[in-house]
Amino acid sequence: MIKNKVLVARYAEAFFSFSRSGCGTAKALEDLVIVKNIIRDNPGFNELMFNPEISYPEKCTIIDGVIKDGISDEIRNFLKLLLDKKRFDIFLDVAEYLRLKYSHQGQIDVLLRTAFPLELDLIKKIETVLENKVKQKLRFYIDLDGSLLGGVQVIIGNTIIDGSVRKRLRDLREKLTNIEINV
Repeated sequence: MIKNKVLVARYAEAFFSFSRSGCGTAKALEDLVIVKNIIRDNPGFNELMFNPEISYPEKCTIIDGVIKDGISDEIRNFLKLLLDKKRFDIFLDVAEYLRLKYSHQGQIDVLLRTAFPLELDLIKKIETVLENKVKQKLRFYIDLDGSLLGGVQVIIGNTIIDGSVRKRLRDLREKLTNIEINV
């Protein structure tokens, strides 16, 4: 699974870098969504791409015939590259990776959960520290959650940084229950 994530990230970043000098990143993201929908909504397209009886040049002709009308050459060439490298199966993952990473002009959505309202200066400090850590611009959403009891919880994608009092109490309870008493 990790290997696949690394592979998806490599192909995605290479495609995105290539698109910068070609059609541009905004057009590349827009085209990715269109092509992703074409592939997802037409299972027959995938069947054709994975059919071993259809040659690579024939598959390229199918791509050129189906994916046209305003779609950039970069996308078509990327699909052909994936076919050539026998990696066509990762296209939807690549599209999703790029959508999540770049759809907000390079910003990542972050949920900052806190038990009490925070001062703007403190929010800015948290934002600066996290942006330096992930080396990317972040877009913050704040959620007041009294069940945290205090502290903050930061959710970035699938990553949770939990500095809440509730978590600290849970960790303390776990440590105390694991202590052996020698009499």
